[in-house]
Amino acid sequence: MQILIELKAALRQQHAKGSAPKEDESISGTISCDEESNRDMAEHEQGQQGNSQDEPDQKDVQYDDSAKPNELSKSTSSKRQDGKLKSLSNHFINCQGKNLRIHIPLTNPTRTFSAVTYLLWDDLVNQTSKKCGGERRLHINKTKLHHAEKMIRGALIEIYKGLDYLQTYRNLNMLAFAKILKKFDKVTNQQVLPIYLRVVESSYFNSSDKILKLTDEVEEIFVKHFAEDDRRKAMKYLKPTQRKESHAVTFFIGLFLGCFVALLIGYVIMAHITGMYRPQSNTIYMETVYPVLSMFSLLFLHFFLYGCNIFMWRKTRINYSFIFELSSTKELKYRDIFLICTSSMTAVVGALFLHLFLIAKGYNEQIQAIPGLVLLIFLLLLVCPFNIIHKSSRYRLLCVIRNIVLSPLYKVVMLDFFMADQLCSQVPMLRNLEYVACYYITGSYKTQDYGLCMRNKNYRDLAYAVSFLPYYWRAMQCARRWFDEGHKSHLVNLGKYVSAMLAAGAKVAYEKERSFGWLCLLVTMSSAATVYQLYWDFVKDWGLLQFNSKNPWLRDELILRRKFIYYFSMGLNLVLRLAWLQTVFHYSFGNVDYRVTGLFLAALEVVRRGHWNFYRLENEHLNNAGKFRAVKTVPLPFHEVDDQD
Repeated sequence: MQILIELKAALRQQHAKGSAPKEDESISGTISCDEESNRDMAEHEQGQQGNSQDEPDQKDVQYDDSAKPNELSKSTSSKRQDGKLKSLSNHFINCQGKNLRIHIPLTNPTRTFSAVTYLLWDDLVNQTSKKCGGERRLHINKTKLHHAEKMIRGALIEIYKGLDYLQTYRNLNMLAFAKILKKFDKVTNQQVLPIYLRVVESSYFNSSDKILKLTDEVEEIFVKHFAEDDRRKAMKYLKPTQRKESHAVTFFIGLFLGCFVALLIGYVIMAHITGMYRPQSNTIYMETVYPVLSMFSLLFLHFFLYGCNIFMWRKTRINYSFIFELSSTKELKYRDIFLICTSSMTAVVGALFLHLFLIAKGYNEQIQAIPGLVLLIFLLLLVCPFNIIHKSSRYRLLCVIRNIVLSPLYKVVMLDFFMADQLCSQVPMLRNLEYVACYYITGSYKTQDYGLCMRNKNYRDLAYAVSFLPYYWRAMQCARRWFDEGHKSHLVNLGKYVSAMLAAGAKVAYEKERSFGWLCLLVTMSSAATVYQLYWDFVKDWGLLQFNSKNPWLRDELILRRKFIYYFSMGLNLVLRLAWLQTVFHYSFGNVDYRVTGLFLAALEVVRRGHWNFYRLENEHLNNAGKFRAVKTVPLPFHEVDDQD
């Protein structure tokens, strides 16, 4: 913390002198290839520190990057051979007589590109400095200090949270001792409670005040340096209050659910009367309006299942907030999700009911824009900048989507690849979204020429690409995780998504040319991908099928009491994984249009994913519990480096 304070003070001093340009405020120190010069600089720095202890804002921090040129060159070349850059700078900072290294994780494209640029220029700069015997300057700019400050603030919050957990753990142990002794006295008719409790209360784990002192120290540091001496502001970060659940939310869930059911029944009856969903019926309606209904149905079904997941995670005490790194004050509760689903589907079905009613009355040309307007309204609500309709959650979703689309430039966290897995189950929804966007952007809705997009070669190529994108994004995330962590299991996981892309390609080729050769390739690739995915689901994601487990074919630790649920879930996942067989056998359900059949099969995949989500986080929670992880591990920006390094 003291290092950060000194660097910020030096930055302010440089800015006050006007020595650095406004667009790149930085602290620069002289770096020389001469060891004697470096020793003189270090002695001069120590003298400045001794003369200015009473004026911390006037300290000037020197950066010594060549005191150990051989070791530094060796360290840099070693990292380059590994092919993994962990920080934006490998330079040493000599501060308070210590060699320090600033370490900013490569979590976004800007830092990644900066690190690559540094790698490319480092050898050139080093060679130039050594040949000319000149000096070069190391810049620690305002952006790096800002990131370092955020990292230290996050670390203090996690330390405070860990101390609070430790204090709670101690209190629970004391309460357990008291209850056990009280029960013992009741059963044995003895009075040992005062004797034993006196010993327990005087023991070190209960009498020590180290936790309280550390808690007060963290509070003091946070209030002083991160809350502008405002204790109330600091407590909002250190002790965030939980949002109170309102009964009004439950009331509106019931209200919108009733409206949705009534409108859906009316819509189904009207569609049956007009014969919209029968083969050889109104093709224009099925090609233009039905994709909108299908898209919203799959989206909010998935969202509803996520709400069910949260309900079950909370009921079984799975710490999903910690796993997803969600803020306890801003995260969506399951009631909030149910309210969003019911209200949104009420609006969608209501608009489509009105649209179908007007079609039945003969208003065809005037109302074709209604489905597109519904989609546009939802997109505007998603990016709405005003603090309404859970702004923080909406923007967090947009950030996660950005991280997925720009894979592998962003560091991958649990929420990112969890969301990418959800997109892998929403390929039909993405294709419907692409078609609807093309239909309305090109103005085809004015002439009801629904075949315009399908006749466009670029659109067809893009439609095929959409089928691959979720698997490609997920594969790139696996590659980035292997790049960051070095575990070969991420490469094996990448192979799973490559097999899924090959199966999707075989399916697309078979749909274009229904020959026996493509059919054999489709069956082969899809079968191999299904076996690959089932193995990963059961063994890696769910942690099941452990042969030496005390629970046969399961795992040692189970959250659900009834074991048959796990066996049933594995069987259900297997059945739902085989939905691709419909492509081969072409099932039909009576006189129902094939598009409705496609929606039903797509909904089965969404249900499978929602079912998969629960066991995925159960396994993650048990891994965290087994490793005693209850707080995040936050890396610190400054690391002390030995002379040998």
